[in-house]
Amino acid sequence: MLGFTRGLKKTKDRLFRPLKGIFASSVLDRESIDEIEAVLLSADLGIDAAERIIDRLRERAGAGKPGEYLRIVGDELLAMIDEVPPPVRRDGSPHVIVVIGVNGVGKTSTIGKLAYRFRSEGKGVLLAACDTFRAAAIEQLALWADRAGVPVVQQKMGADPAAVAFDAVQSARAKEMDIVIIDTAGRLHTKTNLMEELSKIFRVLEKRAGVTNCEAWLVLDANTGQNSIRQAEAFVASLPVTGIVLTKLDSTAKGGVVIPIQAGLRIPVLYVGLGEGIGDMEPFDHRLFVSALLGDEVYS
Repeated sequence: MLGFTRGLKKTKDRLFRPLKGIFASSVLDRESIDEIEAVLLSADLGIDAAERIIDRLRERAGAGKPGEYLRIVGDELLAMIDEVPPPVRRDGSPHVIVVIGVNGVGKTSTIGKLAYRFRSEGKGVLLAACDTFRAAAIEQLALWADRAGVPVVQQKMGADPAAVAFDAVQSARAKEMDIVIIDTAGRLHTKTNLMEELSKIFRVLEKRAGVTNCEAWLVLDANTGQNSIRQAEAFVASLPVTGIVLTKLDSTAKGGVVIPIQAGLRIPVLYVGLGEGIGDMEPFDHRLFVSALLGDEVYS
């Protein structure tokens, strides 16, 4: 809980305190409803979520206390997250995760943090340096692998990313590793040739390596807010995206974007980045998330 509370402080300041002040009067008139809508949108909850919450509040207008109104907000947030299909895990070993996203969202550091977390859980983890366009990218992944205490498979700059991924899976099988995490080059979601390169990695792993449980985890930067949804749509349309990792949640007051991201894409947020340290990657727990946003007293 401490990680969520600390990491979501900026969003909580943007959402909880203003709402608590508005609800203190226990009177929900048109003016206060407009204020509530502005607060919800400022936390990047999105129009659909804001309207849904306001509709529920209108139903209870005049019949609630400040704490009850906050509870209504929280219950609606929880309900929206519960409507998102849960992650589906397919059988097979090793479990292969291809990490994708646009430039600058923090893919490589996310991979290092995930590797550290999985290794801490007792799993054997291997990384694959499939961003072969930049020597610095290979070096950066090797540094994170060293920090996480896991091996990394890499080839020279310019190598075929699909070939590196294939070699990594074969190596993981030989060493009886549980998880392979594949780093890929950051790319604009509008570049079809680069998206095709990602598709090739999946084809090679499925057809040549016989991988049956390969999935894509899409990394999004919480600071980009609603724009991240538009980025994500192109990836989701082209690749088997089964989960989202939301980075830099601690550095934004727009952490409410978790709600429209999941609702719009129908894909669950699996992990969230709550700091820069290697241990600052937490599994997304929607109840802890809502509790951290609205205060412990709402769900005590």
